[in-house]
Amino acid sequence: MENIITSDGYRFLKNAWYVAALSEEIVGEELFARTILSESVLFYRTLEGKPVAMSNRCPHRFAPLNIGKREGDTVTCHYHGLTFDAQGECTNNPHGNGKIPQACKLNTYAVEERDGFIWIWMGEQDKADPSKIMDCSCLTRNPDSAVAHTYMHNKCNYELVTDNIMDLSHIDHLHGPLINTNGKLSPLLPKVSEAGDNITVRWDWLADPAMLLFAQNLARPEDTANQFFEVVWHAPSNMQLTVGAVQDAEDYHQDGLVLYDFHIMTPESATTTHYFFASTRNYMMDDAAYNKAKMDGMIEAFTLEDKPVIEAQQREMGGIDLLGLNPVLLSSDAGGIRVRRKLRSMIEAESA
Repeated sequence: MENIITSDGYRFLKNAWYVAALSEEIVGEELFARTILSESVLFYRTLEGKPVAMSNRCPHRFAPLNIGKREGDTVTCHYHGLTFDAQGECTNNPHGNGKIPQACKLNTYAVEERDGFIWIWMGEQDKADPSKIMDCSCLTRNPDSAVAHTYMHNKCNYELVTDNIMDLSHIDHLHGPLINTNGKLSPLLPKVSEAGDNITVRWDWLADPAMLLFAQNLARPEDTANQFFEVVWHAPSNMQLTVGAVQDAEDYHQDGLVLYDFHIMTPESATTTHYFFASTRNYMMDDAAYNKAKMDGMIEAFTLEDKPVIEAQQREMGGIDLLGLNPVLLSSDAGGIRVRRKLRSMIEAESA
């Protein structure tokens, strides 16, 4: 099987699950298009509500199908009237004797809808194992007042955004008092572990006081608290970040305050990225106003603080891969570098 290679030679992992869209982005009978791994993909829901995905490029003159006409579960190209069903098969050719050329079909992709996300498998269909999708089920178990999803577009390579989450020491230098650790995080050596296609990085420390994000909801806001960050990377670019604080106990999830955040990076191209973010928590779960304020704050922090720096980083680097520039490495890079090397080995194995 050939790996997806862009015009500039950049390679993506193809046999993997990526998030293509938020569930709320594909609605009713609308046609929705998004570029995934440098391929234009058409999405819509059948009349039964099932999401489908196929090439957005008509095989005749390559006009985009999302500007065509939807009739039932079929889509008709706006340019010359070829019609395709939800399986990508051409069902009508209005030209000549109506014979449908054998090559007149669309590539289709396996899709799964879970926990507010539409997942897509861009590789070989018979390898699309839904059990390999990252578990985000806490987003479904918790009430709507404690769950939020969002989408952000970034003008940078997806691995740069992955680096940003795998190395959280940047929060003490880039972010304001709400989410930084007052310098506690940077000196710590993160614990890095690997299991299968997952890589975990974790920091534990005694906060004095707790991060402002948590302190206001702890029993004693001014006192010390045990805190942790844990990021689990699921190949190729899906991450769960768990953040917790606890006082007078050891079980964060039972006795403390815990945030469960999902940072999911899907390549649009070699230098642009779809960033899907979702969050829930184990406290104040019935407070919808708090939920909105927290989500607004997280979006603001990323768009005004992380995003400008990462996009500037991409511009400065140009099209060269990070490791190809021989960067100086710090102790906090341990998780991110392990991820980059793991991903490279998976892409090489797939391309062999």
